[in-house]
Amino acid sequence: MKSLESPQLTAKELAVLGVQDVAYVRPVRADGKSAFAIHAADGTEMAVVASRELAFAVIRQNDMEAVSVH
Repeated sequence: MKSLESPQLTAKELAVLGVQDVAYVRPVRADGKSAFAIHAADGTEMAVVASRELAFAVIRQNDMEAVSVH
């Protein structure tokens, strides 16, 4: 029976697919407060901002595609 799980790609494989233009947003705690971290497709944290809306705006301003992680 074939697995229904998504295959795991390495950072190098993701780059080959062109996802260097993708950033993802996930909720975090920073200085004891709720915040939102912006990560590159390879998982590198690029910024932490106060709101989800601001995170998506920063990503768009940098000509990247935003993806939300729950």
